[in-house]
Amino acid sequence: IVMMIFTSVYGVVDGLFVSNFVGKTAFAAVNLIFPLLMILGALGFMIGTGGSALVARTLGEGDSGRAQRYFSMLVYVTIGGGIVFSVLGLLFLRPIAVLLGAQGAMLEDCVVYGGILLAGQTMFMLQNVFQSFLITAEKPHFGLGVTVAAGLTNIILDFLFIAVFRWGVAGAAIATAASQFVGGGVPLLYFARPNRSLLRLGKTSFDGKAILKACANGSSEFMSNVSMSIVGMLYNIELLKYAGDDGIAAYGVMMYVSMIFSAAFIGYSIGTAPVIGFHNGAGNHRELRGILRKSLIMLCVCGALMLASAELLAEPLAKIFVSYSAPLMEMTVHGFRIFAVSFPFMGFVIFNSGFFTALNDGLTSALISFLRTLVFQAGAVLLLPRIWELDGIWYSVVVAEIAAGLLSSM
Repeated sequence: IVMMIFTSVYGVVDGLFVSNFVGKTAFAAVNLIFPLLMILGALGFMIGTGGSALVARTLGEGDSGRAQRYFSMLVYVTIGGGIVFSVLGLLFLRPIAVLLGAQGAMLEDCVVYGGILLAGQTMFMLQNVFQSFLITAEKPHFGLGVTVAAGLTNIILDFLFIAVFRWGVAGAAIATAASQFVGGGVPLLYFARPNRSLLRLGKTSFDGKAILKACANGSSEFMSNVSMSIVGMLYNIELLKYAGDDGIAAYGVMMYVSMIFSAAFIGYSIGTAPVIGFHNGAGNHRELRGILRKSLIMLCVCGALMLASAELLAEPLAKIFVSYSAPLMEMTVHGFRIFAVSFPFMGFVIFNSGFFTALNDGLTSALISFLRTLVFQAGAVLLLPRIWELDGIWYSVVVAEIAAGLLSSM
């Protein structure tokens, strides 16, 4: 949980520095192109969650040698996929930015920011992969240390490159890419050398069946990231229509802040997945039922606390990002207070999806994620603005999370 929250916090730093030192157009550009980067990086989330569930179950079955081979193969596949996706992303970056509605200065900022991050896309994927595998390897404290180091790298370089050197969005992108090299590169070196964890990179052979199983296990996380990114693009298109650059900037603030809140749910889901996978492999069904019961109680309590905190802190949080514009700040506070109602339902859905992934039931997990994002959220954001205009966009997330929560409880 701490790893994911810290990762989210240092991800927010980019937006904070860009908004306050470069301006709302650059801030809007970063938020406009970010969903594309997440789509191309979704492979890392899929292999990290799905692969760690497979490796954890194999360890639970007592076959450490096979678990080592699976781990090595999945890391090598991530590296190869990262290189391919980086090249494709760089080739089509500008046309996609234009398709999303970027023009003039916003278009150029999109290309600069996206191009630099795509160059380091492989390390971003590895960072996501190792966040899961370090838990499976029983080295969560080392994983936390790496995450903190990556976060501090991003924060310090953001301050230098944006606030001191005035490099604009290029400085933000370079700082983020550097932090990803820390987050992905340090664990890569750790696992490549002799270590005291349960896993180590070594010789392996291609196992298409294992790759398909890992991808099926992690398909919900892949679907969730891709779907959320596509939905994010739809949000940006609708916001440009109803509120222009201010709308995208306001939505960007909500996304950055909600990343911190949702990170607790995602971190809990990732943290419990290897435990669930291990007990599933060992046949400890009574333990599994206990984990599920306690988790649901905790998520309900945390969701209620998050909603109360978000409502109270909406204005102070908005001031951190957009205090330079009174109309933009008013729009952000109003939208965020509506958006925050989704938090209690969000945690329930995220955990349920992750629970089925850990059980190696990727189909059920993927179905929950697919309906939550690509069906409920996309449908809501295309329909509700026609009824309530800008407020309809803010209510879209709430309606989608409630619908997904009801589905998950069935």
